[in-house]
Amino acid sequence: MATSIRLSRGGSKKRPYYRIVVADSRAPRDGKFIERIGSYNPVLPKGDEKRVVLDVERAKHWVAAGAQPTDRVARFLDAAGVKERIVRNNPNKGVPGQKAKDRAEDRATKLAEAEEARIAAEEAAKAPVEAPAVEEAPAAEAPAEEAAAEQAEG
Repeated sequence: MATSIRLSRGGSKKRPYYRIVVADSRAPRDGKFIERIGSYNPVLPKGDEKRVVLDVERAKHWVAAGAQPTDRVARFLDAAGVKERIVRNNPNKGVPGQKAKDRAEDRATKLAEAEEARIAAEEAAKAPVEAPAVEEAPAAEAPAEEAAAEQAEG
């Protein structure tokens, strides 16, 4: 029979309390178990000695018998010196997904365009102050040309 050392939840809503139990791996989480070897109360502060209560001798017995602890129970067993926990490392866990990368790239592009537009607006505001534009009035010459053309025809 495959056994596991795991947590069985008790307590009321938003006030969890866990029993550390040895159970058949096929049994439900809060269902039938073989032996209770401790308790875990996450509501207590981390430094409290009653936060994790563990029967170390029985834990050693069950680990020697082949019971597999869950990740959380493996932490408790490692702290108690029963079984050394293998530290896991998933470097890809913190890497953002493709959509998040696309959104970040779009945001960077928009910021760059806004910065370029701001710089162009500042340069445009400075340009008229430095060199005022002088325009000629071609409107005065146009009526004189039309009058000369009418006289030539008539």
